[in-house]
Amino acid sequence: MAFDPYLADRIRQRLGKRPGLTEKEMFGGLGFMLHGNMCCGIIGDEMIARLGPEGGEAALRDPHTRPFDFTGRPMRGWIFVEAAGLDDDAALDRWVARSVEFASSLPRK
Repeated sequence: MAFDPYLADRIRQRLGKRPGLTEKEMFGGLGFMLHGNMCCGIIGDEMIARLGPEGGEAALRDPHTRPFDFTGRPMRGWIFVEAAGLDDDAALDRWVARSVEFASSLPRK
């Protein structure tokens, strides 16, 4: 499955040139890694946000979100944000910031 290159560019703009930031093709899409930890990513036209167990559970109350269920078993602390929830730049800013905040709290790999 391919990923939306326009969405990838929009996320790259928000991530900037942070130390420890890398990109990796994964899940049939694109992952953004921060010091070796998955931060966020894209599959198709949806964003994957890694928010941790509490943050992920709370985020599921937001519109246009659903559990990250890539393998048939939802991954706790990870969510999909549908394309409709990313049209607004301010919304994308918030999802990226929340993902960066969680990934930054993890030990470096």
